[in-house]
Amino acid sequence: MSTPSHWPLRVGLIGYGFAGRTFHAPLIAAIPGLRLVAISSGQPETVLRDWPEVTVTATPDALFALPDLDMVVIASPNTTHADLAITALRAGLHVVVDKPFTTTLAQARMVAQVAREQGRFLSVFQNRRWDSDFLGIRTLISNGQIGRMTELESRMDRFRPQVRERWRETDEAGCGLWFDLGPHMADQALQLFGLPDHVQASLARQRDDARGNDWAQVLLTYGERRVSLHCSLLSAWSGPRFVVHSTRGTALKRRTDQQENQLRSGIRPGDQGWGEDPDDLLVFDGSETPRTFPTPPGDYRIYYAMLRDAIMGRGLNPVPPIQAVALMAVMETCVDSSQRRMALPLPLTEQEKDDWHQSWQN
Repeated sequence: MSTPSHWPLRVGLIGYGFAGRTFHAPLIAAIPGLRLVAISSGQPETVLRDWPEVTVTATPDALFALPDLDMVVIASPNTTHADLAITALRAGLHVVVDKPFTTTLAQARMVAQVAREQGRFLSVFQNRRWDSDFLGIRTLISNGQIGRMTELESRMDRFRPQVRERWRETDEAGCGLWFDLGPHMADQALQLFGLPDHVQASLARQRDDARGNDWAQVLLTYGERRVSLHCSLLSAWSGPRFVVHSTRGTALKRRTDQQENQLRSGIRPGDQGWGEDPDDLLVFDGSETPRTFPTPPGDYRIYYAMLRDAIMGRGLNPVPPIQAVALMAVMETCVDSSQRRMALPLPLTEQEKDDWHQSWQN
């Protein structure tokens, strides 16, 4: 795979809605060696107010045609991801796709195949691998401080009782709460424990006039170990972000990572306090008081720094295509499981499983 001969890498961004404006643009701008040079958006005034030096194009095709572009980040509605990624790859660009990668497993396989044919980097923005809460729980599990883990509960709840007029809340393919928050939780589970034996899911529409699912409960089985994922848009009070039960007690992470809230409030990556999490991890082992462990800081910049290094030939893709394909297998199988009301295995080939395990071990 060829590497660019110049520095910094020139990056284009497709979409300046919530994901593009809140996450991608400020994170790209914070990484030495990456330069945000173009944004495709129907809101040129908003873009130029925030980033006066970028080129604004009205369409993705116009952005793909810009000279000397190295990489494109796709932060447009989910239903457009596959087609835009394929077009960008065939234009000779490295591609980052915001989660969810695609809306179907078949599309994920197709995009990954085009990336192989074109010899270009393809990666998915699974930023919550660098959440403080996840990093803290991962550390407790990996260093053996809580013994052999038997059960993990992961919750990402919101309270949004009013259905909003936006594409994320429609009944189109790849929309609804499961495809919004599910990719984060499922990806974290795969990073911790690998590919599950089976998945069993229940998806529901609980709000008045809801078009897409707004509640999800998913169970991943790993032999006798169980991992449950839960998300809802009708939770005015939520339980802990993570609960881990083990042979030596229970670990608790009460609050969630603060980077999204910081970005929403105008704090830029690297500012004082960026990614810090004062909410300690708690471990209950039968004693009167729990043990406390500091939560490591989160930092979404690591994703883009790792991707930059990979493109320049100095490291590995932080989220390679095979991991994105496997995650789409989980996402799609959960929808199928909810409809059929039964536990199902992942529809991955033996080669895909082998490739996934190799990438995971790296």
